[in-house]
Amino acid sequence: MSHPREEVRARLQTDRPHSARVWNYLLGGKDNYPVDSEAGDVILTTFPEFAAVARLQRRFLARAVRHLAGEAGIRQFLDIGTGLPTAANTHELAQRIAPESRIVYVDNDPLVLVHAQALLTSSDEGACAYIDADVRDPERILAEAAKTLDFDRPVALTMLGIMGQISDAERPAELVNTLLAGLPPGSYLALSDGTNGNEALNRAVEAYNGQSANTYHLRSPQEIAAFFAGLDPVEPGIVSTASWRPDAQQAEESTADVSFCGVALKK
Repeated sequence: MSHPREEVRARLQTDRPHSARVWNYLLGGKDNYPVDSEAGDVILTTFPEFAAVARLQRRFLARAVRHLAGEAGIRQFLDIGTGLPTAANTHELAQRIAPESRIVYVDNDPLVLVHAQALLTSSDEGACAYIDADVRDPERILAEAAKTLDFDRPVALTMLGIMGQISDAERPAELVNTLLAGLPPGSYLALSDGTNGNEALNRAVEAYNGQSANTYHLRSPQEIAAFFAGLDPVEPGIVSTASWRPDAQQAEESTADVSFCGVALKK
């Protein structure tokens, strides 16, 4: 019988780029392998603004979580497609506002699993948990998350850059709907993903897909907005990531509007 650590090592696939590690490289992190930095450099050669786009998505997460924990009063978060730990993780953002917040992280990247302990530094009043699972298995995610979260109370479901990793054939909207169906009224969806209107970005993603263990699927702004069908978007609606409640005290980088996002309420 193989040891869990050996299974993780076998899953790492250090000869192929992985999305969480490439993203980590683009954000200036150290948790990546040469194949990941090489894939990141291919993207940057074709679309030099991509690192700025990655930073924009992280800043959207921070603004969204601050809104949800603050103005919306949410105390439970289900963060799918967590990625590698950074300086401002969901539990740190939420518990800074409300220490009693409970957070469940979900990812299926083996390196994220290795680093999961860094995500589990909860406040004493709150809780953190990590689920090693794929977004393609929403029923399992909900069942495991219910061990930490109370599904009789509102939950914020955050999905940044994750639905782009799901092909149309895998019915991404159905996955989102299944997850939302398991959450009570008063819950929220915060989602952001890449759009297909920039030819340089399209070529960069095509080059990345040709060598990566994961493929990425850019979609139109209308297709991304469709993930919010049946929900009530909070102002300013489904917009470019830089346009969603920009921080007046932190000027956004000037970059192409190649990702769309929104936060919306389930009634």
